[in-house]
Amino acid sequence: MKNFKIMLFVWAIGFMIAGTLVSKAETAHADSLISLKAASSRLVYVDGRPELLELRQADKDSIIRVINTFYYDQFRHFQDPDAPYFLFMSKEAGLSMGIGGSVRMRAYYDWDGAMPTSSFAPYTIPIPANPLSMRHFATTPSGTGLFFRVIGYHKRIGNYQLYIETDFTGYQGRDLKLKKAYAMVRDFTVGYASSTFSDPAAQPPVIDAAGNNNKFSHTSVLVRYMPCFKNRWHLGVSLETPGTSVDQSSNVAKPRSEWLPDGAALIQYEWAKGQHVRLSGIVRSLPYRDMATASDHNVAGWGVHLSSVAHPTREITTYANLTTGQGIGGLGGDMQYGHYDLLVDPMDGKVLYAPLTLGWSVGLQYNFRPELFVSVAASQTHLHTREGSAGSEYKNGTFACANVFWNIMPRLSVAAELDYGRRVNISTEGRNAWRANVMCAFTF
Repeated sequence: MKNFKIMLFVWAIGFMIAGTLVSKAETAHADSLISLKAASSRLVYVDGRPELLELRQADKDSIIRVINTFYYDQFRHFQDPDAPYFLFMSKEAGLSMGIGGSVRMRAYYDWDGAMPTSSFAPYTIPIPANPLSMRHFATTPSGTGLFFRVIGYHKRIGNYQLYIETDFTGYQGRDLKLKKAYAMVRDFTVGYASSTFSDPAAQPPVIDAAGNNNKFSHTSVLVRYMPCFKNRWHLGVSLETPGTSVDQSSNVAKPRSEWLPDGAALIQYEWAKGQHVRLSGIVRSLPYRDMATASDHNVAGWGVHLSSVAHPTREITTYANLTTGQGIGGLGGDMQYGHYDLLVDPMDGKVLYAPLTLGWSVGLQYNFRPELFVSVAASQTHLHTREGSAGSEYKNGTFACANVFWNIMPRLSVAAELDYGRRVNISTEGRNAWRANVMCAFTF
C-alpha cells in the first residue's frame, strides 16, 4: 500500500509537469467548451444600455471574464449548474446578477441485484442479495435546481459575490433543498459552502449522483480565508461547523454534542486555469462519554487529501485523488452511508475509536471535440476496523464507470453511462452490482 501511495503521487506530479508545458501552447478542448458556454450568455441592462458600441462590447468582455471565473471556481463540481443564461447589469450600482437553473432527468436500470437507493454507492449493495429486488428500473429529476449569483464592487470592501444554490433532492428526491449559500468578500468566504477539505474539480465526470466512492465534496457552514500569490499559489484555512456520524450500538459509550469547529487547510499550485495539484487536511474533535465511569473523552480525527486535475494534451484531462484519515467517514464517499466517524470497540463496549480509512480515485477524459467526450473512472475505499468486528461489517468498496457526454448545444447535453460496483465485508463475502444510466440536462 505504501508503494501505491508513492506511485500515485508521482503520477499526479508527472501530469502536472506535462500539463504545464502543453497549456502554454494550446487551449484544451475542455476549456474551449467553457468558452462556448460563456459566450452563450445574454446581457440585460436594468438602467439603460450604453449607446456606444465599444462600451457595450467592453461590458460583454467584462461579463465573459466574470463567467469564466464562475466556471473556474476552486470548488466547482462537474455536476454543478452552468453559468446563468441571463445576466442583469446595473452600471450605476456596479452590480451584475445572474438567475439560472437546470432541468436534469436521469433514467437508470439495475440488474444482478438492484441498489436500494437512486444513488449508486457500493456501500449500499445488499449482502446477501434480496430476491425481491434483483432488477429495477427508475427515473429521477435529481439534480434539477435553481441558483442566484450577485457580483459587485464597492470602494470600501472591493469585489464581492453572493451565491445561493438549490436543487430538488429533498424529501423523496422532489422537494427543494438548499445546497449552497455563501458570500465572498475579497479572499474571505462566509456561509454554507464546499469544505476546504475537498477538491470537487478533481473528481472525474460521473452521471450518477453518488459519483466516485472516494468523493469528498461535502458542504458546511464555514469561514474561510484563501489568498492567492503570484497567480499560482493558493493557501486556504477555515473553521467549519462539525457534523459527526457515530455508531450508537453501545449502551455505555454515547456520543456527546460537538463543541469545537473542524479546522481545515489547503495549499494548491495552479499552473493554468482549471489545472492544479492540491494538498488539503482537516482536524476534528470527536467527543463521547463513558456512561459506566461518568467520564468524558475526546478522540482526535484527522484527514489528508492529495488531488490533481490536468490537461496533458488538448484532448485529454486527467483526475487523481488520494485520501486517508481517521474519523472522517461522515465527510464523504462510501463511508457517509454508515456511522464511521467513531465506532464501538468490539473488545470493549465502553470505548469508541476512530477507524482508519483509505481511498483513491483516478479518471481519464478524452474530448473528440470540445462538445463531445468520453471518460473512464475507477475508485476504491477501505475501512480498517479493529480485530473482533462483525464479519458482516463493511471492509471495502470499489466503483468503476465508463460514459459519453455530448453537448448538442452549449446548454443542452445528453449522456450515457455504465456503472460497476462491488462491496466486500470483513468476512470476505462480497457482491457485485451493475447499472446503466442515461441523462438529459438543459441549463438556463
